[in-house]
Amino acid sequence: MTQNKFNRITFLILLILLGKVSNALADTEVEISGELRKWHGVSLTFDGPDVSENDEYNPFVNYRLNVEFTHKPSGSQYLVPGYFAADGDAGNTSASSGNKWRVNFSADQEGQWTWHATFRKGAFVAVSNQPNSGVSAGFMDNQKGAFEIKPSNKSYPDFRARGRLEYINQPYLRFAQTGEYFIKAGPDAPENLLSYADFDGTFHDDGHKDNLVKTWQPHLKDWKKGDPTWKQGKGKALIGALNYLSQKGMNSISFLTLNIGGDDQNVFPYIDYDTYDRMDISKLEQWNVIFTHAQQQGLFLHFKTSEVENQGLLDNGGLGLHRQLYYRELIARFGHHLALNWNMGEENGEWVANHKTMPQSTIQRLAMAKYFYNNDPYHHHVVIHNGNDYDDLTGPDSYYTGASVQTGRKDFANVHGAVKRLREWPLTNGRPFAVSVDEPGDAQDSLLPDSVNAKHDNARMNGLWGALTAGAWGTEWYFGYAHPHSDLTAQDWRSRDLFWEQAKHALDFFKMADVPYHKAKNLDNLSNGHWVLGEEGQFYIVFVKHAKKSISLNFYLGMADYSVQWYNPRTGGKLQTGSIDKVYVTKPRAGYKKYERHELGTPPSDDNQDWVILVKRN
Repeated sequence: MTQNKFNRITFLILLILLGKVSNALADTEVEISGELRKWHGVSLTFDGPDVSENDEYNPFVNYRLNVEFTHKPSGSQYLVPGYFAADGDAGNTSASSGNKWRVNFSADQEGQWTWHATFRKGAFVAVSNQPNSGVSAGFMDNQKGAFEIKPSNKSYPDFRARGRLEYINQPYLRFAQTGEYFIKAGPDAPENLLSYADFDGTFHDDGHKDNLVKTWQPHLKDWKKGDPTWKQGKGKALIGALNYLSQKGMNSISFLTLNIGGDDQNVFPYIDYDTYDRMDISKLEQWNVIFTHAQQQGLFLHFKTSEVENQGLLDNGGLGLHRQLYYRELIARFGHHLALNWNMGEENGEWVANHKTMPQSTIQRLAMAKYFYNNDPYHHHVVIHNGNDYDDLTGPDSYYTGASVQTGRKDFANVHGAVKRLREWPLTNGRPFAVSVDEPGDAQDSLLPDSVNAKHDNARMNGLWGALTAGAWGTEWYFGYAHPHSDLTAQDWRSRDLFWEQAKHALDFFKMADVPYHKAKNLDNLSNGHWVLGEEGQFYIVFVKHAKKSISLNFYLGMADYSVQWYNPRTGGKLQTGSIDKVYVTKPRAGYKKYERHELGTPPSDDNQDWVILVKRN
């Protein structure tokens, strides 16, 4: 033993005896970044083994970083997966190698949080469900630390002012900080939103539909000074597109994260089209810039993890190495965001002839949701899109919390019935599905460009208000493929500018109404042919397509009076007064009927168009 090595060990032993160091031989460099505030993203970046995306010893499969975060005052804990981060700044440097390993976390309580890292090494350890699998990889393994979390200082629409959006065994999702419920509206198209020229990766010129790669150039003018970019100015146009949606009052975006073999074939997290166990670190860091900005602009993230063509691409639809690794990386890199859902598959299941890859079975459909329940520390909302129906996913072994609905009529006329049917399901797992309509309309047309249909009457009446009055917690809008700015070619959301205004009017109404709509259910049976959402005896939201027709409502008897106000879903604005401003309901008498029918009057203007009537108990 050399004298220097002897002196170093002696010095460390002396420090330990004096209580000056803890795990002195194991600790490694750690950087804590981000704002140390409630609901804000906080990252711990460690110095670990220096590896590469392409190393023969696969760093994504054969290392596993987990960090357990504990809130000292309450004892609340989160076990959060970490990931290989190359040089720690790969979004800007395009690095594919380095010694940085990172975990992203968002704290839901103020005060002191402690953390405890485990770092394991071994064959397939990243997808093992055994906490002690593999061996210690050294570096940050068993390292501990702490930090203090302060209150959030952000404001609406930033989700950090509202907290994590949670499924709480109700048909509507709720923000943990403010307690407000959420109704979403925004585009479902283009599904290949992330097929973007400014992202790193091989998809630009790999021969797989390279012509569909987008520039988002029409939205470059919407980028603002101070907004994020990467690599000295890249990303401005897509960041600008998010700004545009937020300014229009929309609060949701939707995108595929894997479409190998699908309609576009340019979106995947991997280093290339044919490799499913190695991640493109710089591209994923750039994705995260987009997701982070979207959250700050109040845009919900609808992660669609696969589509019908590639549902069997990974492990033939099973939960093997490739699928588990894919899900782990999504959770580790993006799960800290506050308002999102994981969609297990668009048009999922065995339902068409000649599937491109093996269609997923009931067991596999259930296994995907269970994986997210067991591994997403925040238990984000988990949904699946219909191809097959959902009736095999409602038993006691199901961890789905919602349904993502697609319909198939050009006039959107089956939207209301589709939502109503799902909301009425008696679920044996004790949890009601939170139902959203994420592709209303048919494949060819759906939501037409303003240049083709500026009024959007059917979309507004049957699609938007049809969904909301049936009890949907939101809508997203598919663009079809038969017109310009289609589901695959769209890169200008202004092509539907006039419809976003109508969707905003709907969101405004639910805020203005100031009723507990999360308690509501469909009450069409109380009207004379109109759509009704409400809580019986408390409030009723009545949608009328043609206001010249007689409008009446059955009220449950009980001495009460109700205000009657009208809202124009075409132009928005304030609640208005029609020909009747109050309804008086009498006290029931023994042996008499339980309901009493009352006329609601006529709207403020005699236009024979669609109106919303808010009937509210005083």
